[in-house]
Amino acid sequence: MGLGEWGCGRGGGLGKCLLFVLAIWECFWQLLVMDSQVSNEKGRRWSEEETRLALFLYFQLTFGQLDQRNSEVRELAARLGRTPSSVAMKLGNFASLDPKITDSGRKGLSGASKLDRAVWADFAADWTSQVTQISELLEVQSDIGDQALSEIRQPYSFEPYTGESTKLAVVERRVGQDFFRRAVLANFDNRCCITGIAVPALLNASHILPWKDDVAQRHNPENGLALSATFDRAFDGGFIAFDAKKRLMIGEKIASHEDAGTRDYFARYQGSTMQESLRFEPSPEFLAWHLEHRFQS
Repeated sequence: MGLGEWGCGRGGGLGKCLLFVLAIWECFWQLLVMDSQVSNEKGRRWSEEETRLALFLYFQLTFGQLDQRNSEVRELAARLGRTPSSVAMKLGNFASLDPKITDSGRKGLSGASKLDRAVWADFAADWTSQVTQISELLEVQSDIGDQALSEIRQPYSFEPYTGESTKLAVVERRVGQDFFRRAVLANFDNRCCITGIAVPALLNASHILPWKDDVAQRHNPENGLALSATFDRAFDGGFIAFDAKKRLMIGEKIASHEDAGTRDYFARYQGSTMQESLRFEPSPEFLAWHLEHRFQS
């Protein structure tokens, strides 16, 4: 943009000239800040805490969201005092450890470290423990206020909470629920794995093994299915299930329901195969348990 366009040519006002100078100075200052951040990061290794926070975010994003322009990537970068490109690169390193991504022919970056692999293994071994650790980090680091903590979002149903009501317990529950929902929905590309509905507000993250019955698997994405609200309730109530080949089974209470509209709505999906997951394969063991113990054939 030339000086004339800012009114700094002949006949231009002093005020417009000053605005032009200030705009140039702001751009220059931003470049200095970015250069300083990059310089400060050179040689700075990722700590275990930083790596856990980055992997925690990774599991909640789809492959296409692993970008430095993503608002959550930028937010984490600001929290860690790193550049968005550095965080995006770390997420790309995690992608190289993701079997579902590499098996599909896509590739992450090749710079995954020994620490990256160790933290990945920690999550896979004990999801609930890792979510608890992240909750503690967020409770200490963030400026979450008491009002925000009292407004726990519940976009999908859980059993009534009867545990501790301490601030950390509330943080753990909120962080855990949000993580499970986002990780499960991202795993199915934010689509219902039966109907293909792609409106996140209409989707629930359904537990295969019930939340109240298996603490160890509460936050495990392999214990979750992305289902529209109707199918979520049907799955939880045992009206539907999946066989060993992940084909949908409709229980007798629905198949022989007196209302034709109800029968027809579910019948169109009878025998359809669960849509392919992107990152975590729903556990065959968990699906078999649901079929045996919850399904009302």
